[in-house]
Amino acid sequence: MLLTVGLILIALWLVGFIIFPVLGWFIHIVLIIAIILILIGIIRG
Repeated sequence: MLLTVGLILIALWLVGFIIFPVLGWFIHIVLIIAIILILIGIIRG
């Protein structure tokens, strides 16, 4: 579940990074949240 949410957030980050470069700070916060969720999903197994 968390892995799926993390992958969706990474996909949204890529789309946002390409389409909305002005919102750089927000996009990077989304990326950090996605990485944290993926790591939690991998650690829990």
